[in-house]
Amino acid sequence: MKPAIVCFGEVLLRLSSPGKELLLQSPRFDAHIGGAEANVAVSLHKFGHRTRVVSALPDSTLGRACADELRRHGVDTDSIHFGDGRMGMYFLTHGAGHRPAEVLYDRANSSFAIAPPATYDWASLLADARWLHVSGITPAVSAATAEAASQAMQAARKANVQISFDCNFRARLWGSRSPEAPRLLTRLCEQADVIFGDDRDIAFMLGFKASAADARREAADVAFKTFKHLRYIVCTERARHSVDVQQLTGLLFDSKNAYTSRSYPLHSIVDRIGGGDAFAAGVLHGLLTGMTPQESIDFGAAAGCLKHSIPGDFNLLGVSDVELLLSEKGGDVRR
Repeated sequence: MKPAIVCFGEVLLRLSSPGKELLLQSPRFDAHIGGAEANVAVSLHKFGHRTRVVSALPDSTLGRACADELRRHGVDTDSIHFGDGRMGMYFLTHGAGHRPAEVLYDRANSSFAIAPPATYDWASLLADARWLHVSGITPAVSAATAEAASQAMQAARKANVQISFDCNFRARLWGSRSPEAPRLLTRLCEQADVIFGDDRDIAFMLGFKASAADARREAADVAFKTFKHLRYIVCTERARHSVDVQQLTGLLFDSKNAYTSRSYPLHSIVDRIGGGDAFAAGVLHGLLTGMTPQESIDFGAAAGCLKHSIPGDFNLLGVSDVELLLSEKGGDVRR
C-alpha cells in the first residue's frame, strides 16, 4: 500500500440557498458535504493518492451519511470517531454581481468540537502516513480541537511525517476566542513544512508590517526566519471585478526564490467554495510527486481554477483534467 496522506479536521454539512437566492428566499436548501481538510482529501484521492480523514462525527444518520459520501469518493474513513454531539453545519448564500457570498456557521458543540484530544491515537493514526494536512479552521472550532491539532503535528514531526498547514483564519468562527488566534496559529505553523498563507496571515500571527512594494516576499522572508521547518510558503492572488468575474494566480516561495503561475480569468463562477482547498491539493500533489516548485504552483493554480466550475465543496476532477487546462486546450470539446 502507498503511504497515506492524513487530513485532520471537521467534516461539515453545507446547506445553501438554491441558485443565487438569498437564504430562505424560498423554503429550500441544496445539501453538500465538505470541510477544508475533507476537501483536500477528496481532491488528492482524485489525483491518485491514498487519503484518510481523521475526524469526529455524530453517531447519527447525518454523521454516517457524511462518512459515506467521503468513502464514495475513495477517502479512507476508518479513522473517523462516531460519538456524542451534533452535526457541524454551515449555511451558504451564494453571491451575485456585487453582492458577496455569506457563510453562517452552526458548529458549536458539534461532535468534532467536543471530542477530547485523547480521542485520537496519533502514533497509530500516522503509522503509515507520509503527510499530514491541517488547516487553521481546526483550532478555531474549540480549545479541544486546537490542542488535538497541536498534538497531531507534534506526533507527525516525531514520526518524520511531512506537514502542511493552511492558515485559513475565519474571524466569525473564532468568535470570542479571537485574541488567542495569533498564538495558536503560530504554534501550529512552527511545525509545518509547507504553509498556505499570505502576507496578511503572517502579519496577523507575527505582527509583521511589510512595505507595499513586495509584501508577500517580505512576509515569506519573515516566515522562513521564524519557522525552522518551513520549506515553502504558498498563496493565491485573487483580483475581484465582481462575484462572477475574477482572476486567480498562484504564488510559491522558498527561502530564496519566488514562483508564479499564469493568471486564470474566472468568468461565470459556478461555486468558489473549496477553491482554496483545491489549490492546496494541487500544490501538494506536485510536491508529493516530485514536481519542481514551478510545476507544483502551476498545477495548483490550474486545479484551483477548475474547482470554480464544480458545484459543492469538492473538486472532483483528476490529473488529466488539470493537465488539459495546463496544455491551453481546455476550451475544446473533448471527443
